[in-house]
Amino acid sequence: MSDTTTGPGDETTASPTATPSGAAPLTLRTSQGGESATGNFYDQVGGHDTFQRLVDAFYRGVAADPLLRPMYPEEDLGPASDRLRMFLEQYWGGPTTYGELRGHPRLRQRHMPFKVNPDARDHWLGHMRTALDELQLPPLQDATLWAYLERAAYAMVNTFED
Repeated sequence: MSDTTTGPGDETTASPTATPSGAAPLTLRTSQGGESATGNFYDQVGGHDTFQRLVDAFYRGVAADPLLRPMYPEEDLGPASDRLRMFLEQYWGGPTTYGELRGHPRLRQRHMPFKVNPDARDHWLGHMRTALDELQLPPLQDATLWAYLERAAYAMVNTFED
């Protein structure tokens, strides 16, 4: 059902989603002057290439971090990078490869063998913030992704011992 609203220049336009107050609907934009935000978050931020760039930048930091690097037992960080990328892609609406290959994420359970204290969390968040900044996402997508990463990092803390 269409409501009638007044558009620019006082012409009448049909708006199938006009609000009850008669105000024009809000259109979310990916950035100031940008295209309207459509699709899921995965698509909005650029899909696979964006998540690949994020984890590549993140693991560059982890590789040089004396606190975090020992938590990755594999000599090559490539498999860990692939797992994180697949997880994030699936979480944000991309391919479901992570679940198909590894099942339910069980993030806390998978991190229990490692001492994840507030210091480790803060190092992890520091490298992730640097990686996210490299992406230069529009503010809404940056804030959305960062809020999730921060909540996830806090949830992984499993000890307060040094």
